[in-house]
Amino acid sequence: MLRKTLLYLSGQPQVFRFVRRNRLAKGFASRFVAGETVDAAVPAVRALNEHGITVSLDLLGESVHTADEARAGAAEYVALLDRIADEGLDANVSLKLTAMGLDVDESLCLENMHRILSKAAEYGSFVRLDMESSDYTDRTLDLFEQHLYPAYRANVGIVLQSMLRRTQNDVVRANRLQARVRICKGAYREPATVAYPDKSDVDASYVKAMQTLMKEGNYPAIATHDPKMIDEAKRFAAEQGIETDRYEFQMLYGIRRDLQEQLVQEGYRLRVYVPFGTQWYPYLMRRLAERPANLWFITGSVLKETVSRRR
Repeated sequence: MLRKTLLYLSGQPQVFRFVRRNRLAKGFASRFVAGETVDAAVPAVRALNEHGITVSLDLLGESVHTADEARAGAAEYVALLDRIADEGLDANVSLKLTAMGLDVDESLCLENMHRILSKAAEYGSFVRLDMESSDYTDRTLDLFEQHLYPAYRANVGIVLQSMLRRTQNDVVRANRLQARVRICKGAYREPATVAYPDKSDVDASYVKAMQTLMKEGNYPAIATHDPKMIDEAKRFAAEQGIETDRYEFQMLYGIRRDLQEQLVQEGYRLRVYVPFGTQWYPYLMRRLAERPANLWFITGSVLKETVSRRR
């Protein structure tokens, strides 16, 4: 019922108009989304950089329906890479292939990706291909391995989700290439035939993938807010003699800022994923709808952070 309600609300423009005018609602959203424009996002990035935190910027927007929309999205990412360089920000970018036209035409998507990655290579920057639902896993990995990685090895990486049953094989595949991987748990609603339904299995898969990437991979990104997963990464790194410059932790903008500060103070590398853009309302609602438990997770995280700061 909650998921259906959230999905319904995500598609209601009149609700979005109300939320954009409501100071309280917009204030809540601003904690997790760095505004609607690049001009709004830049100060957020700079503030994080000043605290020793690097950033991955994501211009919100997913599956487009026309070639013009896809090309416009690519142009915005090219401009975003220019802006990062001009401002001297310590940041790279993340994007979804459906936003680049994957569902419109594969050759169009590749054209757009070559345009973006050529600009990233010019600046020595990096582009992370966000993973979408399991319907796109093979398509994303195939395009990455066959077309993008051979041409832009140092400038492009992927994301793998521990909730998927296939992920351990994909970790081996990525390590064989020495491709950079972000490992996360995943939030999409998936059938039990392709994803673990139980949290304990997702966690076990995460730990196994994380350890394999840390030991054999190329600068993995450990994306989690789970203190148990973070502690396990620290323990495994110490046990294996893995230096902190061989991996980084990643977290979402606005989530567990206390834990983010703690990691930096302890000398670990941390990158924060910072979304921005006019599509922030649908983004927030869909993220919550994909996994309604996220609503309680976000609420709990804010409460934990508040308690931690008052100690």
